[in-house]
Amino acid sequence: MHAVRRVWPGLMVAGTVALAVGFISEHYGGPAFLLALLLGMAFNFLAGDARVRPGIDLAARTVLRAGVMLLGIRITFDRIAELGPGPVLLAACGVLLSLAGGLVFARLAGRSREEGLLSGGAVGICGASAAMAIAAALPRTPQAERLTLLTVIGVTALSTIAMVLYPLLASTLGLGETQAGILFGATIHDVAQVLGAGLTVSPQAGDIATFVKLVRVACLLPVVVAIGWLYRHGAGEAGAGSAAAKQPLLPPFLVGFVALVVLGSLVPLPPMVVDTVSGFSRACLLVAIAALGVKTSFGDLFSLGWKPLVLLVAETLLLLAFALGAVLFLL
Repeated sequence: MHAVRRVWPGLMVAGTVALAVGFISEHYGGPAFLLALLLGMAFNFLAGDARVRPGIDLAARTVLRAGVMLLGIRITFDRIAELGPGPVLLAACGVLLSLAGGLVFARLAGRSREEGLLSGGAVGICGASAAMAIAAALPRTPQAERLTLLTVIGVTALSTIAMVLYPLLASTLGLGETQAGILFGATIHDVAQVLGAGLTVSPQAGDIATFVKLVRVACLLPVVVAIGWLYRHGAGEAGAGSAAAKQPLLPPFLVGFVALVVLGSLVPLPPMVVDTVSGFSRACLLVAIAALGVKTSFGDLFSLGWKPLVLLVAETLLLLAFALGAVLFLL
């Protein structure tokens, strides 16, 4: 009971921000994740309050991982197989290209390897959700939290811009419904914007875009495991007693992610169950992002400079060029 009282004030702050954002997004539009960040940052003055801090830390860590775990309910092997090998390979190769591009661009810009993995994974996989999942596998530092926030802001803004511009690009190039859906699913960062762009063309394009996007979401598990292994292995070489070396290779929230994917693939779950769990996952992620916003001030973000945003733009354009070339000439 004492533990609940200790974290309750901070959880209430993050939850209230998330509820406000949900209302604003539903009734007036706008990207919910970005709004959660900005509104959370408006309450940064509470971050130093000893009564609020434990709950904010819990929301930014444990609630975040719960939200990522529940994303697995939307992925089934059958839905991915429906696409055929071409779009699946395109989506998977796009993820690898984004990660590699992130590392290369980060090196050219004089930024850290961690920043390259974070931005490349966010662009290549599923935007804000991937950024937070990858951040959970990276070494925890104050700068890492600020970079995660800046990545979430940048990738959400770019995803919203892509939702508007990519359908115009598809129309200009004369892409059909299937081609447009594959392009949107393979390039746009966040799931909601992928669906929005697809429905701009047609319901069929929206379905195809969502399926291709789910292939990229499915890549979240091996990517996070690989990153966790990379840093766990490095920590083991540096010293077997370090905290990073003691981290499990497959964290519990990723075990839950896998379990939900297998469950959904083996058991035909009612759509209402899938929608309910997906909605709860989104709510958890909103609460976690709001908590991260409370922990970070605008001054902290500005101190990171403009290079992180340039990395995101470069990776986004690289992924678009690759996917567009594949759709036009290979699929």
